[in-house]
Amino acid sequence: MKSLSTLQIALGVSVAAHAALLTVRIVDPEAFNRVFQDTPLEVVLVNARTTERPDKAQAIAQATLAGGGEAARGRATSPLPPSALSSIGDSSEEAQKRIETMQEQQMLMLAQVKQMLAAMPPADPRQPATNPEAQAREERRRQLVKLLAEIERRINEENARPKKRYISPATREETYAVYYDTLRRRIEDRGTHNFPEASGQKLYGELTMIVTVNHDGRVLATEVVETSGNPTLDRRAQTIARAAGPFGAFTTAMRRRADQIVVVSRFKFTRDETLETKLTSR
Repeated sequence: MKSLSTLQIALGVSVAAHAALLTVRIVDPEAFNRVFQDTPLEVVLVNARTTERPDKAQAIAQATLAGGGEAARGRATSPLPPSALSSIGDSSEEAQKRIETMQEQQMLMLAQVKQMLAAMPPADPRQPATNPEAQAREERRRQLVKLLAEIERRINEENARPKKRYISPATREETYAVYYDTLRRRIEDRGTHNFPEASGQKLYGELTMIVTVNHDGRVLATEVVETSGNPTLDRRAQTIARAAGPFGAFTTAMRRRADQIVVVSRFKFTRDETLETKLTSR
């Protein structure tokens, strides 16, 4: 074979360099960053610390904790509902059912923790305090007692708080429908007979109001959540709703489910000088 010329060597190097460049992938740096930006960061706080390292860590936390979750799949989390959390919207009925389900799970967890504590063997005073098995068992007992106290505290808080029932167009219970119909008629009659006016002029318009009624029929609160644009009309509408009460005590069936009902209603003061109200999800 003839020796390669300088030109041939240069062409070979050029072809190899271009082939290498063709294997390089150009990526949008912004799209690449979004891969990390859209990834959620899970933060886990643990309420105890142990010197024993877990065999198979499932999360990063601020302290080492062996045990504390015996769910068959993943970490066990508390089903306790957030305290004093309420929502108004299309999903009020679904939210109510979720809260009831979480409360049932809360009671189930309480029973399970008590059962686990009862199944643990009592402390043996004959075993030395430095025994690793005894230390691990006592640490586990302390964790369960702490969890038990937290669940009981949350249950007591929930029991002390008035139970509210949100009445919306999705409400199906007959007992609530009958009560709301009485409430609606009383408010509409009051608003029609005492139609709002200012300086001799009738006030017309629409607004959305939340009315909270206690179990004895008293109106506890009124709140305009969507104004008519006229502050005077908004205030008169609230006065009408409060003056229409009391609406009568809750029935036994209602009382079992709630201490208070919350009604979200659209108030319409028409040109016919009548008040029309309609349940709404907003």
